[in-house]
Amino acid sequence: MAEADGRGGTALPVLAGDGPLALRRTRGVGGEACVTVVGAMSAPLGGDRIALEATAGPGARLRIGSAAATIALPGRAAGPAYYEIRLTVADGATLHWLPEPLISAHGSELLMTTRVELAPTARLVLREEQILGRTGESPGRLTSRLTVHRAGRPLLEQELAHGPGAPGWDGGAVLGGHRAVGQLLVVDPSYDTRPIAPRRLAETAVLTPLTGPAALATAVAPDALHLRRALDAAGAAVG
Repeated sequence: MAEADGRGGTALPVLAGDGPLALRRTRGVGGEACVTVVGAMSAPLGGDRIALEATAGPGARLRIGSAAATIALPGRAAGPAYYEIRLTVADGATLHWLPEPLISAHGSELLMTTRVELAPTARLVLREEQILGRTGESPGRLTSRLTVHRAGRPLLEQELAHGPGAPGWDGGAVLGGHRAVGQLLVVDPSYDTRPIAPRRLAETAVLTPLTGPAALATAVAPDALHLRRALDAAGAAVG
């Protein structure tokens, strides 16, 4: 939990982690609080249930990243792993959710949900990157759902499914043979007066305005490096 400290900075009155996720405060700039999620053990494994919750209170500025990629792996327990992320951003607050990629390893099954609640004047920058399989291997089954509400109303709701058993995931209408997919969502009240124009960012990346006010960049790429470059270009395009 992040709160404005009344001196132009952001305090972290609550910073607690357990199990496979350790939370560390790292150096921030310009009054921003930065938190890095560190993997304390291999996770998520089949059968795991993991949750991460972050709240940026009124006027707070919070940036959350991760120390390394998250790798979904098969586990001893039967059934999928579950990873739930819940983000809440209050009026006048800004949250950057910028984790390293999620890698779906062969034989794994992960159900991932991200739920975001935004106040009317909140600002959000959210990046998701998914890599389907490690080098030279086929991917596991990955299902991810992103739900974003602003001022109590739906702004974005989508679900992606890749890997064994997901219909058409590798066809031309979805990944077209690519093994990296990602998106960058920016919600900013200033877009009410200067809306983002749709544009093509690269051969396999586009930027689309959303009613919100928001903009969504979506990209597919052959690997993690090319995907990050496409999303970095999207970040530069939306300022």
